[in-house]
Amino acid sequence: MRRYELMLLLRPDLEDDKLQAAVEKVTRAIVNAGGSLSKVSPWGKRRLAYDINRHREASYFLIHFDIEPSQVREIERGMLISEEILRHLVTVLEDRGPIDELVPAAAARSVDDDGEPLDGDAEEDSDDTSDDTSDDTSDDTSSDADAADEQNDGADADQAAEAEVQGPDEERAEG
Repeated sequence: MRRYELMLLLRPDLEDDKLQAAVEKVTRAIVNAGGSLSKVSPWGKRRLAYDINRHREASYFLIHFDIEPSQVREIERGMLISEEILRHLVTVLEDRGPIDELVPAAAARSVDDDGEPLDGDAEEDSDDTSDDTSDDTSDDTSSDADAADEQNDGADADQAAEAEVQGPDEERAEG
């Protein structure tokens, strides 16, 4: 069984007895489907963010219940055909349990979210590999930079040689 939360928005023009009858109809459907109610709390009338069927307000009810997941769709189908219900939303509530239960479970994991091992030996290995890669990249970038400078120097020398060969008259004609 799973724990669910149901938010009901009922028509604001319903009288109190019809309002209670609509809520009882939904809670009865939950119980008949094999569920159990935890809490039914009326929130009262509240203004809607937008009009629903020309209504600016709705009566809100919050219901917490436990039921098998396969039965939820049947309950929702019953709410969809009800004229008193403007909107409904069923959400799953996750029961995370006490903190004491979560800590050992997290410690027992041997792999983090990226798939990397969490044990101490792997961290030492990763430090060694990061040092090696940083040395390799610094050597590679320095040799690449030197090669690029040599190519630029060669290009500047070629342009200067062409300018000397052409002479002053040919430069004016081009420029």
